[in-house]
Amino acid sequence: MLGIIFIIFAITLFLGVPIAVSLGITALSAAILNPALPTTAAYAFRSMVTALDTFTLLAIPLFILSGNIMAKGGISKKLYSFFSYFIGNKTGGLPIAAIITCLFYGAISGSGPATVAAVGTMTIPYLAELGYDKKFIVSMIAVAGGLGVIIPPSIPFVVYGQSSGVSTGDLFIAGVLPGVLIAACMIIYVYFYFKKNGEDKEKIESSIKELKSQGFMKVLKDSFWALLSPVIILGGIYSGVVTPTEAANISVIYALFVSLFIYKSIGFKDLSSVIRDSVATSVPILLVISTASVFGKVLTLMQAPTLIGSAITGAFTTKLSILLIINLMLLFVGMVMDTTPAILILVPILLPIVQSIGVNPIHFGVIMTVNLAIGFVTPPIGLNLFVANSLTGLSIIDISKYAIPFIIAFLVALMMITFIPDISLILIGR
Repeated sequence: MLGIIFIIFAITLFLGVPIAVSLGITALSAAILNPALPTTAAYAFRSMVTALDTFTLLAIPLFILSGNIMAKGGISKKLYSFFSYFIGNKTGGLPIAAIITCLFYGAISGSGPATVAAVGTMTIPYLAELGYDKKFIVSMIAVAGGLGVIIPPSIPFVVYGQSSGVSTGDLFIAGVLPGVLIAACMIIYVYFYFKKNGEDKEKIESSIKELKSQGFMKVLKDSFWALLSPVIILGGIYSGVVTPTEAANISVIYALFVSLFIYKSIGFKDLSSVIRDSVATSVPILLVISTASVFGKVLTLMQAPTLIGSAITGAFTTKLSILLIINLMLLFVGMVMDTTPAILILVPILLPIVQSIGVNPIHFGVIMTVNLAIGFVTPPIGLNLFVANSLTGLSIIDISKYAIPFIIAFLVALMMITFIPDISLILIGR
């Protein structure tokens, strides 16, 4: 019967049914196939309400709101100017500055597509005007946007923490070094690419000269409050002063204060549209969380975690082989499913397996999130690809083709993160 359940789920997705509705239909169909299961409509609705009745999940709409306020306030431009000031005249400096901006902006938005939109809107036209290959730059930003869900605060980490029961704060801290490592792998590729292929130095030097003419103090003053945002969020969580949800509240207040009164980049009249956009983004995520919780309970009642776990450990006996097959599974899932439902469906199945071979659940949370982040730039789902397409009009195929070297850099970092646990765990002392 378990196979039939997954077939029903696959068919509804293939027919284009929204993921939340697909999860709900599949969960309710289990009771029809096996009347002994208590998954009636009343049970499903009760479970959906209970799933959302948690303090931790408040962090999701709050971080989305904070990120939207910062995006509307043009924070990404100030971050990019700051990093360009220091490395813009180096080999590949301006594209590398864009990657670093994605890294920092991820610490503001917690979202991959939001990072691509905010950083790409500003950097892609600028870099193309300086003579850089537009397809190269667009694909780079699309892949670097995946850092938005690895660098804390990360919405997938909040969802994983809720699903697995581990500390969201610890997950946030555990994501810092893996995010930096992925960015470093991408930066190395960009450096050697432009070392080999060259750049239009005359245009670049002219642009950097204009930036440097403002003086360091002016650039620092413009970017200081944007740079301080992740410090406040992570510092509060790491020091134990605030929980991730409380940090999300602080980030909203901070974003409002900086955008309204310091940068004055938005006005009170803009807040209604920002709130409306945030609600439109948050509600589908929370609906998926509620229906996925019902689907997860159905899988548990049908003993899916035990059956699938036995199948994997029966076919693969070493820790190396089990981790490799789980990585391959997660990479495939990331290609066909959004991050939130993938985490909610797979955590109850995969977490017991990796714990049985001695993998720390926080380490596995990072592994899972990095795998699914690659799904942001792999067809057919590839949300970052579609955002980049909407920004530039370039075809999904062209962006995907140029993204391959960056995805390889991502995969190199993934293997290091998978098999060197200290990269994820050293900052939390595990």
